[in-house]
Amino acid sequence: MTAIKILFWLMLFVVFYAYIGYGILLFILIKIKRLSGRSKKTLPDPGYEPDVTLFIAAYNEKSFIAAKVANSLELEYPADKLHMVWVTDGSDDGTPEELKKYKGVEVHHLAQRSGKIGAMNRGMQFVKTPIVVFCDANTMLGRESIRRIVNLFSNPKVGCVSGEKRIFSKDKDAAAGAGEGLYWKYESTLKKWDAELYSVVGAAGELFAIRTELYREVERDTLLDDFIISLRVAQEGYTIQYDPEAYAIETASANVKEELKRKIRISAGGIQSVVRLRSLLNFFRYGTLSFQYISHRVLRWTLAPLALLFLIPAGLILALNEGITGFGLFSVLFWMQILFYCAALLGWYLENRSIRVKLLFVPYYFFIMNLSVFLGFKRYLKGSQSVNWERAKRGN
Repeated sequence: MTAIKILFWLMLFVVFYAYIGYGILLFILIKIKRLSGRSKKTLPDPGYEPDVTLFIAAYNEKSFIAAKVANSLELEYPADKLHMVWVTDGSDDGTPEELKKYKGVEVHHLAQRSGKIGAMNRGMQFVKTPIVVFCDANTMLGRESIRRIVNLFSNPKVGCVSGEKRIFSKDKDAAAGAGEGLYWKYESTLKKWDAELYSVVGAAGELFAIRTELYREVERDTLLDDFIISLRVAQEGYTIQYDPEAYAIETASANVKEELKRKIRISAGGIQSVVRLRSLLNFFRYGTLSFQYISHRVLRWTLAPLALLFLIPAGLILALNEGITGFGLFSVLFWMQILFYCAALLGWYLENRSIRVKLLFVPYYFFIMNLSVFLGFKRYLKGSQSVNWERAKRGN
């Protein structure tokens, strides 16, 4: 029984630390850094205005082109220094033909489809500017996003800049939308603190930029291109910085089924990334970056979901030994687990009947997040997750 107790507390700590504890610790470290005077930011050079390429890899995105091009042309940056490169490999819905109607848009197209990363690897040969900004065809950028991203590159130690992914929410959001929105607000806070401590651990694919010279061709079967590309930049000794006011906005997943599909892909890619970036686990080589990477990313894709699974039977054994109907510590903790999963189940039940209770969105979304890790791990082992992935359907 002692061994089970030790494992129980260890697993509970892993779950707490991965989702809440790291944020608390990060906040404390940032406060200490500020008090010590080591948190002074390098002021951007207002005269730093290099040429920039807005790079978009698109597959069958014809319906978004008019809005996306219009949005790109409205960005606050010198027009003669902002170049647009679209790679539309495999598109057969008229996407490349539609793009060619617009002046100043450089379009590269091959009939063969090789996935987003294949398009990125091929398309980078056409980028001639010192900075390249990656974004998606179906996301709209904040007007000052490019300007704010470029400002951070005036610091030569910065090799990558991540923008913020924002979820357009409505009052009657489904569980997917409300849960996803809350998750990204929390992630945004952690990213701000990560950047202030040292470096963000992974950029958001909806909007991120790197120094073009630092781009390294990525393996063709890579699932999380943004994550791999950005962290390989960090491995070269540069930092990944973050500006929440440089943002890409999109609607939430249409429903939880679509959000689960997206999360499974991310989880499969996360596990693939942990394997490929295993050298980053070396504290002696990467120091603070390794600490942030393990705390913020690795635990969520590995130990934390396993710990959640273990806590249920371990909690039951300890509660039974203590007297499950009493008010002992392990009994209370066990029934709290049951209550949480019942709330998630009730959220699923009500959602399927279009009855939305916001109080249930968080446990529901949290459960979906961790379920996706197990399903993603299964896909990773089977190698069944294609790089030619259809994006999840988004809400209106």
